[in-house]
Amino acid sequence: MLRQAVVLIGGTGTRLGALTANMPKPMLCVGDEPFLDILLRNLARHGFHEILLLARHSVQVVRDHYAQHAIAGVSIRILEESQPAGTAGALREAAPFLQDVFLLTNGDSIFDFNYLALYEAFVASQSTVTLSLCEVDDVARYGQVSLDPAGKVVTYAEKTGLPGTTGLISGGVYVMSRDILNAIPAGNVSLETEVMPKLVAQHKVSGAVFTGYFLDIGLPESYALAQTDLPAWERRKVVFFDRDGTLNFDAGYTHKPEDLCLLPDVPQMIRRCNDAGRLVIVVTNQAGIAHGFYSQDDVHLFHAEMNRQLQPFGAHIDGFYACPHHPEGSVAALAIGCDCRKPGTGLLKKACLEWKIDLADAIMIGDSPSDLAAAAAFGVRGLKTDGANLAQLLESVDL
Repeated sequence: MLRQAVVLIGGTGTRLGALTANMPKPMLCVGDEPFLDILLRNLARHGFHEILLLARHSVQVVRDHYAQHAIAGVSIRILEESQPAGTAGALREAAPFLQDVFLLTNGDSIFDFNYLALYEAFVASQSTVTLSLCEVDDVARYGQVSLDPAGKVVTYAEKTGLPGTTGLISGGVYVMSRDILNAIPAGNVSLETEVMPKLVAQHKVSGAVFTGYFLDIGLPESYALAQTDLPAWERRKVVFFDRDGTLNFDAGYTHKPEDLCLLPDVPQMIRRCNDAGRLVIVVTNQAGIAHGFYSQDDVHLFHAEMNRQLQPFGAHIDGFYACPHHPEGSVAALAIGCDCRKPGTGLLKKACLEWKIDLADAIMIGDSPSDLAAAAAFGVRGLKTDGANLAQLLESVDL
């Protein structure tokens, strides 16, 4: 599984002048929070449980911030270079902490696409590195990449493209095998200008082209653009799904990971939503908790297994929300005025508080009348599934 993301945040950001004199570029604020927080949240929603921050410039700013600010569900480790090591040298120094396969991303840019689809391409390619690629109107600022018909990278030019030339560029997001460490010599080494060209010449680099929002904050004008662009980009459309009988076979109080059986077409349909940029959020009644048949921890393990089974398909569920109360209303549920059990809308409201959701064209898919009633009460479109027609339902939706 792909569980680890590595983020390069060691650059000095000299093109931003005084703004980065005592501040790492990724820690510059967009609105009222650091750009890096926005980037890490986007990683976390793809299921990354461990994030390594490879830092150098003004590293204490990073340490102080993440000592006080958590990214939900993610372990953050900050690794400081012992001396200037370059982008590849920073990876070399992080070797004791790297997993067999990891995602690497620049800390000063966002390329918004389905990161697990890049992992899928990496597995299929049997390469050491798979690059995310996007098409831009002017490759000069970034450098140009070209592919052969098999998807192998044949040219990789770092910031040497001709001005005004349309072409493919690296989106700054990679999936890598830790075998890349064998290609990094001692000293201050650049990933982009030294290591990647060598691996390209050895036919060890593949690429996959994606469309999606792309922005880096390396220039004053692009940093200024981020102030308006990023808040709008973070607001995503959503598909809400019921769980048992909608995404997985319902055997009655299903809760053991070993009993999880995804229904037909579910991985492919979740992937369609992911690729379209929609949030995928599960809202599920779990009265078995109130009955004492299982615990909240069991539910968390079951949901983790769902994402584990989805990952080989390049798919993931962004968030899970479960109501633990008894259908007829336990004393505890009545005491707190529970409205989270569908057809109540509490779970939907909670999701909207915790995610930046654009409810335009929102969809709720479920297999029971309570799912459709919750959708109607919340003012979103409800679609009923019989457990076998999910593909047909989503064909009727403009994702």
